[in-house]
Amino acid sequence: MIAYTHYPSDPRVRREAETLVSTQDYDVTFIVPKIQSRSREYIMDGVNVIELNALQYRGKSQKRYILSYLNFLARAFFACTKLFVTRRIDLFHVHNMPNFLVLSCLIPRLFGKKIILDMHDPVPELFAVKFNSTKKVLFKLLCWEEFLCSRFVHHIICVNHVQREAIVSRGIPESKISISMNVPDHKRFNSNGNNNAEKKVSQKFKLVYHGTLVHRLGIDLTIHAVARLLNNIRNLDFEIIGSGDDSDDLIRLVNSLKIGDHVHICDYVPVEKLPMRLSHMDIGVVSNRNNIATELMLPVKMLEYVVLNIPVVAPRIRAIQYYFDEDMVSYFEPENVNSLAKAISELYHDVAKREKQVQTARKFIEKYGWENHQSDLINLYENLSNGRAESTPLT
Repeated sequence: MIAYTHYPSDPRVRREAETLVSTQDYDVTFIVPKIQSRSREYIMDGVNVIELNALQYRGKSQKRYILSYLNFLARAFFACTKLFVTRRIDLFHVHNMPNFLVLSCLIPRLFGKKIILDMHDPVPELFAVKFNSTKKVLFKLLCWEEFLCSRFVHHIICVNHVQREAIVSRGIPESKISISMNVPDHKRFNSNGNNNAEKKVSQKFKLVYHGTLVHRLGIDLTIHAVARLLNNIRNLDFEIIGSGDDSDDLIRLVNSLKIGDHVHICDYVPVEKLPMRLSHMDIGVVSNRNNIATELMLPVKMLEYVVLNIPVVAPRIRAIQYYFDEDMVSYFEPENVNSLAKAISELYHDVAKREKQVQTARKFIEKYGWENHQSDLINLYENLSNGRAESTPLT
């Protein structure tokens, strides 16, 4: 597996790698950028992780992003070729972004090895939103990059049905695409221990957001909503867990609103410790702005709240509404701070609504939970190993 990511804190790539290792039928080597000043090789939960001498770039420069991608691609190319020559590698599984990272497997591909492209994010939409680009030429070029990379690989995995519809509309055969929902790992995320004594005796009413801190995900909207709610909910606390391009902007916003006693921003929590940290929260907030990228996203943070029996406030965005009806989450109008504040206030004052929402939302986990569908990933690997690349049923 190859991914331009921070491996220890990326739940999706870890879940997939660890699922394969747990069968004892697969050895998994994962190639990623380095985390510290020196690259290293280590084993984490049975997965052999190789860090390359390349750092993951986080910032707002298009040129530096592209150069960082190209640097990692070049190093991954040599690493994959070396692994292919020196070890028996049966499959190569590439996680985007970017899609063109599949070219790191060029030599194995020429010798007939099977390649999987795992599309975590829709690159054309996300790149356009991230860099606020309105250039149709750039969007078309990224769609062409997506199409060519899809032709290069034997199978594509995407994360939800709405994303698959978008990809198919761009000319990629539906028979080549399967869906592996970006759902929480049931070994780490479950309802055991939630609503415990520590949570019950707390005098704070706690909101939480965890994940990447960027403008498109609307964390600033929730901060403004909290500021408006403090006159009526004086015990309100909002905990923000994560980092990202706009971390400093969020800190400045909190300071300008003078609500530092109620809004707390802290760095990433390790995946292993995250469920316990979240289990003491009263409401999970998803406040994505509505744009061409977020309408294709079903946030994994939202699903982690659902698994932990935490009621969710979420915007009326296409991918979320595809799976969750009005009884499963508390909806608000996207980018409307008053609507967001109202949704939070209604849950705060209505304990019965919170409890009902928690119970009905679990219908999603019962249908799509990883404990029910992890065998799909294993079946995909088996089918590819046996020469069947298309029509593989991951749903």
